[in-house]
Amino acid sequence: MHNRWELRKFVAPEFLFGVGAIDMSGQYAKNLGAQKVLLVTDPGVEAAGWVQRVTASLNRLSIPYVIFSGVTENPKMQEVRAGSRLYATAGCNMIIAVGGGSPMDCAKAIGIEVSHQRGIEEFEGVDLVEYPIPPLVCVPTTAGSSADVSQFAIIADTLRKTKMAIVSKAVVPDAALIDPQTLTTLSPHQVACTGMDALTHAIEAYVSTANSPITDLHALEAIRLITAHLTGAVANPQSLDHQGPMMLASLEAGLAFSNAILGAVHAMAHSLGGCFDLPHGECNAILLPGVVAFNYSACPDRFDRVAAVMGVAVEQIPAAERAGKLVARIAALRSSVGIGDNVRQFGVAKTDVARLAGFALQDACMATNPKPMERRDVEAIYEAII
Repeated sequence: MHNRWELRKFVAPEFLFGVGAIDMSGQYAKNLGAQKVLLVTDPGVEAAGWVQRVTASLNRLSIPYVIFSGVTENPKMQEVRAGSRLYATAGCNMIIAVGGGSPMDCAKAIGIEVSHQRGIEEFEGVDLVEYPIPPLVCVPTTAGSSADVSQFAIIADTLRKTKMAIVSKAVVPDAALIDPQTLTTLSPHQVACTGMDALTHAIEAYVSTANSPITDLHALEAIRLITAHLTGAVANPQSLDHQGPMMLASLEAGLAFSNAILGAVHAMAHSLGGCFDLPHGECNAILLPGVVAFNYSACPDRFDRVAAVMGVAVEQIPAAERAGKLVARIAALRSSVGIGDNVRQFGVAKTDVARLAGFALQDACMATNPKPMERRDVEAIYEAII
């Protein structure tokens, strides 16, 4: 691993955390000079009533807006195009995203397209966004993606049937309005998948080759909060006693991974989810134990710290058994929230492995995985979940 005091940059947006944050949308839009807002969301968030909370806030300050709700899970290039066209034809000068990772990532991609007048597929990779995007405020309604505080935007390439990772300081929102009450309308399965996504963010950030003392603080606290509260949040999504800590955990994990980047779990989940249009958090949850088992030898001390924070009595376990205990602890948490250990039910077959591995190895997240991976290593992990 690197020198602990190596030079590191930490990027984060302004954020407002707590009950009632969503009702500040209008004020933040006004502060950012909004003349007309493109409000990016999806039908589920609209049905839950959170879009209406934002529009009411805009209406109180007489800020005009137009709603783009044509976002699906794993937002696609054509959805970005449609949003970009609406932004231009409606004469917007600002974007507010309300929802989980899909609306927020789509909003970022719309911002890139309208500021560059080029297709989003030209920006896959790291630091390829040349110009600032329009002012962007994010209102997250899940405790998982952390797109509201991150330098990432993930868009599905429907032509190649994979996902593009776009990493740039330019897509860090101007502000994140993080309101735990938005989690109370989620289904138990949504809570489980997004929570396991946040756990994956935190673990991968902590063992990333780009970690730092600052990202470590956020990553470990996120792991602690998720371990303590995820099962309770799944059992009772309406409980702010659990959903408050889960929203805080998502924020902490986002600050960690946005700055330390991720690893092989996300690289492989992007390939898998892009090819089969699967829930991202569920893909992460299924892949995480196998990748942890592979990576453990690269930084056992760090993985032992993760295990300790998750409640494993590391000091009482022989060194040779510690990797297995951590993997078992992660798998037990996954099982306790109703997520399985394979992707067979999604129609993934052994014949898909070579293609999936090819895209995973090209993903930007693979660069900071703690242990180099060969094609055969990636294929073996995929094969184990099919």
